[in-house]
Amino acid sequence: MTVTAGKQRTWTAVCRYAELTPGRGVAALVDGVQIAVFRTTPGELYAIGNRDPYSGAYVISRGVTGSRDGVPTVASPMYKHVFDLRSGTCLDDPTVALPTYPVRRYRGLVWVQR
Repeated sequence: MTVTAGKQRTWTAVCRYAELTPGRGVAALVDGVQIAVFRTTPGELYAIGNRDPYSGAYVISRGVTGSRDGVPTVASPMYKHVFDLRSGTCLDDPTVALPTYPVRRYRGLVWVQR
């Protein structure tokens, strides 16, 4: 289900919140773009690009979640670069960042805006 928000950005339901395993990610295809959606152990939601900028593989959703100095993170399963889930910035190389997307929980579903 997709809901238009203005002329260019839309909210797309990607899965049920209850289907997301805390501390794990899933990949969703939104408007032709692969997005990694994460539910952290405390229940927060994050949506970032699924393409690892170092390997070119679409694997970020399979990364290991954690935190560094209180920052929620995901480590790429390819070369283990660590990304801030809030901003998409690579904590190992701040010149590299993944795109981030607004994400919300509404009526039991997880919605991503693109």
